Amino acid sequence: MFSVLRGAVATTALAAGLCLAGPLAAADAGIDEENKVVTIGAFTPVTGPVPFYAILTHAAEAYYRNLNENGGIDGWTINYVTKDDGYDPARSVAVTRQMVEDDGIFALAAPIGTATNVAVLPYAREVGLPVVGPIGGASAFFVEPTVFPLLPDYGWSAASNLDYAVNTLGLKKVALLWENDELGKSAKRGFDAYMAEMEMEPAESVPFDVKTTSFSAHIRRVANSGAEAVILFGSNANLAAALKAADLQGLDVEWFAPFFTADPSTLKLAGDLLDGVHFSSWLMPVSSDDAGISAYRESIKTYYPEDPVGVFGLNGWSNAAIFHKGFEALLASGKELTRANLVAALETLKDADVGGARGVTFEAGDHRGTRQEGIIQSKDGGFELVQEFRPYPAVVFDAKTE
Repeated sequence: MFSVLRGAVATTALAAGLCLAGPLAAADAGIDEENKVVTIGAFTPVTGPVPFYAILTHAAEAYYRNLNENGGIDGWTINYVTKDDGYDPARSVAVTRQMVEDDGIFALAAPIGTATNVAVLPYAREVGLPVVGPIGGASAFFVEPTVFPLLPDYGWSAASNLDYAVNTLGLKKVALLWENDELGKSAKRGFDAYMAEMEMEPAESVPFDVKTTSFSAHIRRVANSGAEAVILFGSNANLAAALKAADLQGLDVEWFAPFFTADPSTLKLAGDLLDGVHFSSWLMPVSSDDAGISAYRESIKTYYPEDPVGVFGLNGWSNAAIFHKGFEALLASGKELTRANLVAALETLKDADVGGARGVTFEAGDHRGTRQEGIIQSKDGGFELVQEFRPYPAVVFDAKTE
């Protein structure tokens, strides 16, 4: 009982035996008790501006296929319905409604995109649809009663980088290069807050556009500041370009970047210049010997051999794992298999290993699932965990979510 997107739009028949009293029936939407099949869904951009994001959905699908082929969840298998939304928020709402009303999904699991997931929130709230593992970053997710995110606020990650630079490496002059949009602004909020907590001042703080390809001027400002370390929050390409500019100018500093840049795709862009760069990461390194991460690598090779094995895919895999953990907890509770009870079961997860994430906790009124990060370093073409997972600095993690 498994379906997945194969073209611009996937259509999926419900598992045999599925019976709904109505499109929003709370007790049995997406639940086939007779055949032990639960139907869940996701929107994903097969078309539109970011079709490569489908790698995330491939990894989520690989998680469920691997799970089904190894006994499922206490004998229950997952029917995963995915539909193309073209990365268009209006279409995301439309296909979600279709999956609820026509396909009878029990929950959304690992749906793709920040703006797209935010657009779906009012409808999900209206019908009581759990949104489990939205792959995007928005502070609204952390307090939404039916949403269970893994991805942290980038401000927490920037503070984790800063904490390692100052308190582990003993560096006192730290500069920030930040993408001038919500990603970078979130990082700057956390960086600035933790700087203030430590009674320090940034060596330099330089914004840049996501399309920036030349960082010569930015690096000159950093060099003139006397910075010993640079934290960059931007894309893989931004990081590679900044490293090249620093190399040309002979700037010798410690570099830090967010989790999603600890990836082979960045290594291809930056080459040996990536060696030594640190990354705050809520995910274990993709090269880890951890059994769950080994399963990710093997499953991608089996089901999607053309997809790269990297942090991008591990992100999708890990977000898919949240539904597994939640449904497992729901079954163990002995309660009726309803959406409301799934939400309650997810709120019992405490310090759980979820895919490549560690220490995941959800509580009623506080859905900040990822509560700690480790530090990964690029070494000899690979990525190694050099600091074990630690809680985020309290000054940023405990701040009121906007």
